[in-house]
Amino acid sequence: MDRQEIIDELKKVLTPYMEDKELLGGINEQTDLIKDLKINSANLVDIIIDAESKYNIEIDMDSAEKMTTVGSCIDIITEKMNSKT
Repeated sequence: MDRQEIIDELKKVLTPYMEDKELLGGINEQTDLIKDLKINSANLVDIIIDAESKYNIEIDMDSAEKMTTVGSCIDIITEKMNSKT
């Protein structure tokens, strides 16, 4: 799974937690989940749980704290998926 495919899937994970869905149109690896997408910080835990379920991975607390931008989410998801194989 390449980075663009993960971004496309991540959009689906993020959508339920966003008030302004139009913000997803400009999403890129530098997009900040809280500042740019206006996601409530309390919802980040739910997003991480959804990502774990979607990608069948486990995200530890240290990794979860690093998931602040779309790019960092992709890095961690990729790392966890690769460590399973």
